[in-house]
Amino acid sequence: MVARDRLLTATASSTMAIAIIDYGMGNLRSVQKACEHVGAETEITRRPQTILEAERVILPGVGAFRHAIAELKRLDLVTAIRDRVASGRPLLGICLGLQLLFDVSYEEGEHEGLGIVPGKVVRFDLPREYKVPHMGWNQVTRPVGASGFPSVADGEYFYFVHSYHVVPHDPSWVALEADYGGRFCAAISREALAATQFHPEKSQGAGQRLLAEFAGTSMVSR
Repeated sequence: MVARDRLLTATASSTMAIAIIDYGMGNLRSVQKACEHVGAETEITRRPQTILEAERVILPGVGAFRHAIAELKRLDLVTAIRDRVASGRPLLGICLGLQLLFDVSYEEGEHEGLGIVPGKVVRFDLPREYKVPHMGWNQVTRPVGASGFPSVADGEYFYFVHSYHVVPHDPSWVALEADYGGRFCAAISREALAATQFHPEKSQGAGQRLLAEFAGTSMVSR
């Protein structure tokens, strides 16, 4: 199996711990409950050392990019997240947590991101019949040659809520795409780093399978 597929392959039935980063802007309890539903132990944390040492880490997020990056800096979490990714240990970004990984966002001005994934975050520029934010269920597809997220079937539906989307400089980062007035990046994956624009914690069975995959659990709790 190639390195890019290592992150999201279910490997064992044992419970694994997930640290969920709390910087004051994520729907933390929803993410925590979804992870626990698939049999994972969780810890909500603001401790840089926990982020570095946890078996797996989730960077969630809801809200404005500039406020989020300011809070990550204020809490001294930027270096911990960068070092975590550089260490090659699993991290999953969700929604704003995906966007924060990029170099720059053009939401309400121009704001520097974590600089982990080369690329930018831009607002949807759509025909008038498309409403922004993009909100609701949408299908995802896998670009030719893309890997990562093996539990996600081509054409499966996930739940989206966003007005901005990521544009990686290198298309090989794109693991899943969706179409809303044009194709856009719905998820990225490379080695132990993965992130989704959609919300797996709100995506019912498809989201549960993705989170179970990330957590390394082989069952979904009922």
